[in-house]
Amino acid sequence: MPPPKPGVIPLAPLSLGDILGGAFSTMGRYWKQLFGIGAAVYGGAVVVVGAAVAIAYSAVSDHLHRVVELSAEESASTEDIAPLVIAFGAVWLVALVSLMIGTAMMYATVPAVLQDAVLGRRTTFGIIWRRAWARVPAVIGTVILTGLITLIPFVFMMVAMVSVIVAAVGLDAGSGAAALISLGFLGALATFPLAAWLWVKFSLAPSAVVFEGQSPISALRRSSQLVRGDWWRIFGISLLALIMAAVVSYIIQIPFSFLGLFPGMVSTANLDSDPSVAAVIVAVSGYLVAMLLGQLIGQLVSATFPQLVTGLLYVDRRMRNENLGPVLAEAAAAPPQFGP
Repeated sequence: MPPPKPGVIPLAPLSLGDILGGAFSTMGRYWKQLFGIGAAVYGGAVVVVGAAVAIAYSAVSDHLHRVVELSAEESASTEDIAPLVIAFGAVWLVALVSLMIGTAMMYATVPAVLQDAVLGRRTTFGIIWRRAWARVPAVIGTVILTGLITLIPFVFMMVAMVSVIVAAVGLDAGSGAAALISLGFLGALATFPLAAWLWVKFSLAPSAVVFEGQSPISALRRSSQLVRGDWWRIFGISLLALIMAAVVSYIIQIPFSFLGLFPGMVSTANLDSDPSVAAVIVAVSGYLVAMLLGQLIGQLVSATFPQLVTGLLYVDRRMRNENLGPVLAEAAAAPPQFGP
């Protein structure tokens, strides 16, 4: 007798086909909630960053114009460089915080949608938004902790990259730079397997935050417990989902790149021999808008599909380890207000 399937997956241990099929089915049935919230959070992030750029430009425009208009023989003064560095740092910080909140919202939205998709229940944009937004702080804490834990290889790689740049410009061509380069690359190679192991070990933590209401540290422990004994399978399926999302995202961005080339070519052809910064920005604005739209749509796919796969892996591990299938079947048969 086949297992019950009230929603997007059968309520039994899942195969690769069940997980991928469930992810695609969830995107098809709940696309309004998934992509609607994604467009809202990432579009809002773009607006916030754009406002930060406009404010920063209005504050340091005089300094920027003086630096841009310098000849090759002239050097910028500290009075002009310092405000530009501060403005750039402020914009970068705003962009980082906006992207983190948007990504955390998507990490919380996907499990919130799966809670209804697995049971075959209908839901609304407002319900998913409230359910996901309530868990965003805990998801942010989980993402930050996971990022800090897996940061070591990237620190080694940054040491190597800085050393390469220093050696390339001739600031230090001695044995010290070569030693730093070797240390950086060897350290990155040695610690990359550890980072990959930790990434998979804690990959189910955002789902645990939303499904079970766990705190960040408890969610990391819960993820470690669920992944134990099935690391390679979770790693392979997660990596496959990332590759599939990256390919689809790249394909989506191609037509937007071509669409942006035509207005950009026409506008730049009308520039003077010595255009101002504002004129250049206006000339390439069509291309930038097209690229931004393509990036936004691609980001929606790359932020949604892998998380759907990860969320279904979480459900699969609980059905395998904790016999969750009968509990879900009973919840699916009950009226929505009595379900978990």
